[in-house]
Amino acid sequence: MGTLPEKITSLQNPRVKQLVKLRDRRPRDEAGVFLVEGYRQIRRALEKNISLTDLYFSPEWYLGENEPALIAQAEAAGAKLFELTKEAFAKVAYRERPDGLLAVAPQWRRSLTDLDALLAKKTSAPFLLVVEAIEKPGNLGTILRSADAAGVDALIVCDPVTDLFNPNVVRASTGVVFSVPVIIASSEEVNHWLRAKAIRSVATTPSATDLYTNTDLRGALAIVMGSEQYGLSDYWLKEADTRVVIPMAGQADSLNVAMATIITLFEAVRQRA
Repeated sequence: MGTLPEKITSLQNPRVKQLVKLRDRRPRDEAGVFLVEGYRQIRRALEKNISLTDLYFSPEWYLGENEPALIAQAEAAGAKLFELTKEAFAKVAYRERPDGLLAVAPQWRRSLTDLDALLAKKTSAPFLLVVEAIEKPGNLGTILRSADAAGVDALIVCDPVTDLFNPNVVRASTGVVFSVPVIIASSEEVNHWLRAKAIRSVATTPSATDLYTNTDLRGALAIVMGSEQYGLSDYWLKEADTRVVIPMAGQADSLNVAMATIITLFEAVRQRA
């Protein structure tokens, strides 16, 4: 470390109080920042050149031996360092069993115009995932992981209910929130944009009759998934080019949205290969 970091011992320290506040959306949005907790998440942020403003660490919580190297990397990239006592870190940590690393990063916004620029660099057909009004942060984070694993070009979040920068989204995504481009827009904007780009929209709904495995998922494609409680809105059920169903053999009438997303995405991956 270049200079000795400031050491924080008091639970009443203003920085400790501010970190606790950043668990809530309004203080996050007002400050334009969010929390990144955990070795893997912080490493992925640094790999994607996310400029961490502050890095808080507590050696008594470390789980391995690689933490000092990561802290040095963050400092070299411009993060200001703060060492916390075990008690102070427990106060600011979001996890029940923290690993002694917590960073603050600036929020960002991406639009459909940014997606235009991204797709302009591609030679293969666009492969997009659209989700509407996802309510649970853990589901949105898991959907991000699935999108990353399936190699989608971007995740488009329509009419968001949960905040992309919720600590549970960042945690459940295992840090791929930094590598998968996420665009936020209204359903109408997204539908008009897809039509202008000649990208076919395929909506997954229990009310459809066509099996997802019998549907052509090659070419320029956007898979559209609905909210946990209500599924897709009437707007998307009407406007989507194709509606498909995942067959259900048991008593349940629907799958968890993150699970249904994984199943549909990887059928598309299989076909596109």
